[in-house]
Amino acid sequence: MVDLGRLRSLLDRIGSELQHLDRIAQGEAVPLLDDPDLVAAVKYRFIVAIEASIDCCHHVIASEGLRGATDFADAFVVLGEADMLPAALVPRLQDMARFRNLLVHGYARVDDRRVVDILQTRLVDLREFRSALATSIQDG
Repeated sequence: MVDLGRLRSLLDRIGSELQHLDRIAQGEAVPLLDDPDLVAAVKYRFIVAIEASIDCCHHVIASEGLRGATDFADAFVVLGEADMLPAALVPRLQDMARFRNLLVHGYARVDDRRVVDILQTRLVDLREFRSALATSIQDG
């Protein structure tokens, strides 16, 4: 059974990070790119928000006895298979998991312009995840 307190705490953390990212996203891309400390803050907030999303998935997967995820991106697939996430959202969340891996592991130098683009265009993915999972758990 899903620990609603734990899940709520994770969803609240995602919401908090999204508020900070939204505030930063309201600024202009060029000044943001000129401020390496602010770009680093954006990267960190993305890591925290995406990891909290993945933690939500793993908690629900374990609690509901769903198949184990093979990696972070697959955790979103598992919830999609269980009809807890909309099918159209799953690939976008998989991209977020891969973006998190890039930020954390630095396989290649992260292009700050890509970070700003994701900041300005992809926060909706995490917002939709948060809403869909909360609704799914509440309705389930």
